[in-house]
Formats: sequence, C-alpha cells, structure tokens
Amino acid sequence: MGIELNENADHVAKAFVSARHEARALPVYPGVAPHDLGAAYVIQDRAISVDGREVAGWKVGRINPPRDGQLGANRLSGPIFADSIVDAAAGYEPQMPVFVGGFAAAEAEILLHVAPGFAGPVPTDDAGTIAILDDVRLGIEIASSPYPRINADGPLVTVSDFGNNAGLVRGAVLEDWQGLDLCAIHVRGEIEGVEVGAATAATMLDGPYGAVRFLLANLIERGFDVSGGLWVSTGAITGVHEIAVGQSFRAIFEGCGEVRCSVVAATPR
Repeated sequence: MGIELNENADHVAKAFVSARHEARALPVYPGVAPHDLGAAYVIQDRAISVDGREVAGWKVGRINPPRDGQLGANRLSGPIFADSIVDAAAGYEPQMPVFVGGFAAAEAEILLHVAPGFAGPVPTDDAGTIAILDDVRLGIEIASSPYPRINADGPLVTVSDFGNNAGLVRGAVLEDWQGLDLCAIHVRGEIEGVEVGAATAATMLDGPYGAVRFLLANLIERGFDVSGGLWVSTGAITGVHEIAVGQSFRAIFEGCGEVRCSVVAATPR
C-alpha cells in the first residue's frame, strides 16, 4: 500500500473514531472512500486499533448483487465492542444509543457464540460449525454510524466504519438450539408496535452457520486471533429497519421468544 493510501486510511479511521467518541455526525465521508474490500478492511482494522476497546464479537452483513460479484464476496464484517453489548432479560428493554444526524437502524438477528479454544480449520458444513459453538441467543443488532450515507454509498463504505455496528442486544438463550433448524424460525420485526418486516433465516445465503464460517475465514485472513471465543451477529433476518431516537424495536422469534430495545441519542464518551 502506498504512502498516500496509508495516510488516507489513517485519516478516515481516526475521523470515524473521533466522531463516534464525540457523538458527532459526519455529513460527508472523511477522506477518499476505499476502492476494494482489502482497502476497506485496512481502514476498519486501523480504526479498531485507534479505538482501543475490547472487541467481543462481530457483525456479519450481506453484500447484495451485483456488488457481490464485483467485490468477490457476498458478506462483510465489522467489530462489536464489549461495552456496546447489552444483556436483555425477559421483559427488559434496554436503551441503545445511535448517532443523531447519522444513520440508525435495528435488525432482528440470531447470535451465535464460537467457544474459546477454536484453532481451525474453518468448518465446511453446519455440523462442523455447530461443534465449535457453545451458545445461541436471540438478538437485535443496532446499526448506526455518524455518516448518514453509510449504507447508501455501498458495502466498501459500510466496512470502513466498523461495518455500521453500534451495539448488540443479547436476548435469551435459544434452548435446545442444537436440535433446531435455525432457518425455519419465523421472525418478525416491529417499530412502535407496527410490523416492518417478516422472514426466516432461510433467505440469508447459507444461513446463520454459514455466517460463522464466513466470519472465521475473514478474521483469520486479516490476522485476528479467534481462539478466545467470540459472538457472531449473523445477519439481518427481516431487513435493515431505519429507526429514530425515541422509537422502540421488537424482534419476535415465533415459538422461541422475543427481544426488545428502545433507541436514544448517543452522548460523548
């Protein structure tokens, strides 16, 4: 990577981290947008280093056609920091911060935990993936960025700002998950009690377990140590639902449970 590209990556990474720490919107992209996934992940990796917080998990998102063919990948990833993961017991509705003036959305997701001690190779099928997991939860990903066009500008820009992640609501344990077909669970998303999407994880490429395989391969290629255990937010099931400060989101996993949260304005850290 040339000096100019290195300097641009540093500049973009520091600008996004500063804006997030200050809860300040970025009306324009803070530099030259990455031209490929390699450059986008360089920015993300540098931002993780600049931010300095513990990463306890990762979000996985889909790259839709035709960009998947152009970029050579159909998924992307971004870090979930430990202090942005909130446990939501039955009936508890945590307040999740988003960036006012930026982008904010809520997504119903199934959360899988890779057990500590994983040393590779990456599994090649669902049975092998199940064998390296030790927990499955119902959850909500809060997608938010100081930059309002993070999704509109495409997956490379999304990757460059932590994959557009701003938090994770970790709901109840999915009991007897080893014997369940995760792709058969009917999921609904509601904002302020109004349904905004309904689907199953069967629409998500090779499903939640496939998201785990993608993520592990992605992280290992990038040089991350994956042996300590990590959460995987496996992808939006009912869609990416834009949400405003003051609104509430409810993810219903029929026959399994539900998770709720409300959205508040982020404040400087």
